Amino acid sequence: MILPQKFYARPTIQVAKELLGQILVNETPLGISSGRIVEVEAYLPKNDPGCHAARGKTPRNEVMFGPAGYSYVYFCYGNHFMFNFVTEREGVPGAVLVRALEPVRSADLMARRREKFEPEDLGLTNGPGKLVQAMGIDRSHNKLPVFKKPLYALAAKREEVVGVTTRIGITEGSELPLRFFLKGNPYLSVKPGMDRPSPGKKKKMKVMV
Repeated sequence: MILPQKFYARPTIQVAKELLGQILVNETPLGISSGRIVEVEAYLPKNDPGCHAARGKTPRNEVMFGPAGYSYVYFCYGNHFMFNFVTEREGVPGAVLVRALEPVRSADLMARRREKFEPEDLGLTNGPGKLVQAMGIDRSHNKLPVFKKPLYALAAKREEVVGVTTRIGITEGSELPLRFFLKGNPYLSVKPGMDRPSPGKKKKMKVMV
């Protein structure tokens, strides 16, 4: 089942935690790619200097002020895109950044998009810029509804424990405990002080969709 729009129209932290274990899908002319969401960061509408909407509405972040359940895709550091789910009620700017995926379908297609990687490599989708490239997401996906095709999330079962740390790669608001992840997943991006997954290939893992 595709997660409905109402799933996203709730407090950002709640949505962020419940997105873990769900399946992000992108349907393209080259094929359908999907990955299990294993790491996210919440960006809040209030008291969060790290949120793009902290200084008000701009042409770049205007989708965050619209209805929930839309994609917010932006170019970061001049070299890669980032993908977010818009949350909260209309007019309240919240978003959940997807930081890491565990490939589920078409890992070979993901590897071709990333060129130097093999389908089994842990580095294929273990970061926000990496997963966007692997999934074939770009600026054309900005402001799309994520509760219907071609870019959407499927409901899936989750058994792992959810971990929490401060966020990664930002300066303002970096002290806030708003990074959520599935403990023990080999595709997690690495934060200082965390154990780095062993390099190389992944182990086969069953995913129930």
